[in-house]
Amino acid sequence: MLDYDFGINQRILQIRRVLDYTQEKFSRDISIGRSSLAGIEANHHKVNDRLLKMICLTYGVNENWLRTGEGELFDAEKDPKLEKIIRNFNKMDDILQDYVLKYLDWLVEYSETTPKPQDERPDKPIASKKRKKG
Repeated sequence: MLDYDFGINQRILQIRRVLDYTQEKFSRDISIGRSSLAGIEANHHKVNDRLLKMICLTYGVNENWLRTGEGELFDAEKDPKLEKIIRNFNKMDDILQDYVLKYLDWLVEYSETTPKPQDERPDKPIASKKRKKG
C-alpha cells in the first residue's frame, strides 16, 4: 500500500486561502466540522475520496490538481450555475431530490410549449408571482 500524500492536505489549505474563506465557511460548504478542517490543514487527518469530490464539486477545483498537484487549480470549463444546482441537490434527501426532478421536468415541458419573447426572462421563479385580485 502506498503512503498517504499529505500534499493533498496542503492543497486544500491553498484552495481555502485562494478563495479567501475562513475555516468556518469552507468547512460548512463541504459539510464537515471546522475542527476536522483544521486537522486536515495541520496534516493530522487524512482526506477521503468523498471529501475530495465534494471540494472539487463545490469550488470547481481540478481533481487531478488536488490529488497530484499537477495541472491548473480550477477547472476552467465549469458552469457556476450548474455547479450550484448540483451542490444544492446533493444536500437534499431522496424524497426531495425526486420532487425537484419532477418539478424540473415540468418546467422544461412548460418552457418548450410556452412561447416567450427572447428578451423577457423572469427574475423570480414562476411560482412566486402574485396574482392580481379582481
